[in-house]
Amino acid sequence: MIARIWRAAATRDKAALYQHHFVTRVVPHLEAIDGFSGASLLRREVEGGTEVLALTLWQGLDSIRAFTGPDPDKAVVDPEAQAMLTAFDATAANYEVVVDIRQNVRGAEAAPQVERST
Repeated sequence: MIARIWRAAATRDKAALYQHHFVTRVVPHLEAIDGFSGASLLRREVEGGTEVLALTLWQGLDSIRAFTGPDPDKAVVDPEAQAMLTAFDATAANYEVVVDIRQNVRGAEAAPQVERST
């Protein structure tokens, strides 16, 4: 599994708009791509605005290429999203997931998921 990480910044007001855009436009698009395995959007308040970090999970680089085209490191930021952001990375970082321990973030008890690399 590959974790793809991309960073951007927005004003506090526009960060909420970007969050809505991510949920209503980005995620449905990603869900249509074979090999897409999940997404999280993280945010934190920083001096002068809000930083957002998108973390998406993929079965492999070929799945990411179905999203990005031939360069899996290329960030894909549509013009509507660009208008909401004060800055964004032109590239994303792709990491091999070697340990994955998660619990259900909605509060229900769940067993941790562990993926081990051999």
